[in-house]
Amino acid sequence: MWVVHQRMAELWVLNKRRPLKDDEMTEFCHCMDAHVNRAWQIAKLKNLSLLAHMTNDTEWQHELCAKLEKLTR
Repeated sequence: MWVVHQRMAELWVLNKRRPLKDDEMTEFCHCMDAHVNRAWQIAKLKNLSLLAHMTNDTEWQHELCAKLEKLTR
């Protein structure tokens, strides 16, 4: 599990028990921003990989797949 997701889960559980403090809410928002950015990067790479496949650009597709694999490890 990505460390950001782990911390986000911890803060979520805390929030179920009590309202988050200001610094905890700020940290939760930072985690969400990081999560969204990563999700968009993954979606972008998948879409570009599909485009590379559709245009038979094997070299580009391999580059994109390597970036995607590195990002999702």
